[in-house]
Formats: sequence, C-alpha cells, structure tokens
Amino acid sequence: MSRSIPIEQVAAFAEAPFQGNPAAVCPLQSWLPDRVMQAIAAENNLSETAFYVGQGGRYALRWFTPSCEVDLCGHATLAAGHVVFQREPNLELVQFSSNSGLLTVRRRGNQLTLNFPVQPAAPCITPDGLNRMLGTTAMACLQAMDLMVIVEHERDVETLMPDLTAVASLPGRGLIVTAAGSEADFVSRFFAPSCGIAEDPVTGSAHCTLTPYWAERLGRTRMVARQLSRRGGMLHCELVDERVLISGQVIPYLSGTICI
Repeated sequence: MSRSIPIEQVAAFAEAPFQGNPAAVCPLQSWLPDRVMQAIAAENNLSETAFYVGQGGRYALRWFTPSCEVDLCGHATLAAGHVVFQREPNLELVQFSSNSGLLTVRRRGNQLTLNFPVQPAAPCITPDGLNRMLGTTAMACLQAMDLMVIVEHERDVETLMPDLTAVASLPGRGLIVTAAGSEADFVSRFFAPSCGIAEDPVTGSAHCTLTPYWAERLGRTRMVARQLSRRGGMLHCELVDERVLISGQVIPYLSGTICI
C-alpha cells in the first residue's frame, strides 16, 4: 500500500522567482525511517530536504542532502518556517528542536528571521595545495564547522572555479570563500562536494561563521550579505551575543504529494 506525503518546494533568501536556494519541505505526522527520508532527499536532488514533526508552533526538524543527514541548515529551516506559517497563519514564531539545539523562525511581514547559534572560526594552517585547487590566492584560512577562506576581491569570489574533487578532501563540512563586497557588506560562495553538494546557492548556516568574522572586521553588528552563486541570494545578518539573526524572503515554487 502506498503512502502519501505532502511536499513543498520553495526558494529561500530569494528576491524573485528562480533566485535563492531551493529547498523541499515535508511535514510529517511521525518520523519515516531514516533510509526513506534519505531516499526522498536523493530523489528530490536539491541541496536540502527538510522533514519536521510537531504542531502548535513547536517542531522537531531534520535536514538531508542527497547523500547524508546534516546537523544544521539555514535555508531549509527558513523554508520549513515558511511552510509552517502557511499551514498555521496565526503563528508569528516557530520553534524547531534540532541536532544543533533550539532554532527559531520569526515572521515580520514578508521577511522571515532565523535565530541560529554563532559558530566563530579560528585561524588555521592553510591546507596544502589550497591556492591551486581554488585558482586564486587565500589571504587567510579559518576553521569552524566549515573551512573559511578569505580572498582579496569580490571578483575573486565571483569567478572562482575550484577543483571540487580536491575540495572534497578539505577538513570540515564544506568550504566558504568570502571577501568584502561592493554593494553588500560582504560576499561569499559555498561548496560542499563531500555532502553531495557541488555548490550551494545560498547557505544560511555558513553565515553563522561569516557574520562574527565580518562583524569584527567591519566594526558593526548589522550587515547585508550576498551569496554569489549562479542563482544568487540576499541575507540580512545581525550578531546578537552568541546568536546570529539571519533574515530573508521565501518564494514558493511548487506544492504536491510524494507517493511511496
């Protein structure tokens, strides 16, 4: 007997259709077996598929890439918050329990705001061959959940064509490359081939590391960030004590049913 599961696909941190980061969201009555959730994520072939269980503004949340489960994902949390708000329009705040602790999404008009734990990076030794695999010069390297590489110019980030096979061998979940921006305060791109994601269009969780770095470097706690992927995305970031507030818009794309 087949089972029907609702699915929504939306674009997080988007300013218009076909921008931002697509995420699938599956509201569940109870958890599916891990292998089934992983298979759904692989079938969706998006950078993240989020699954949540709960009601009344309190939920448990999990995220899967096409190849593995991850402990933190920003854009799919924003997407999950959007789906909850559509289903429960009286809510203004959604709480998600996760492997990274309590996460919240707050609604203010069309803007949704994530409240995530800060993940500051510490200076680290530059991995052997890094400049060769990136095709540009690393000014500094820092390590948190991801390896973060600072380059000199926004153009260096925009034109980057890294060797993804080599990037997959780097320490951490993925690779952030960042520089000061011209129109935004800072820009970045994110690569996670070891998690089945060649390049992530817009990565909320990476800004848990980017925000404290740029707050210290620029001397302010509120900043506008742009991720320079092909789709592109805009994020409004604020450092508040040991938390990072990351705001953006969500653009709906499709609504349907999975039959398994």
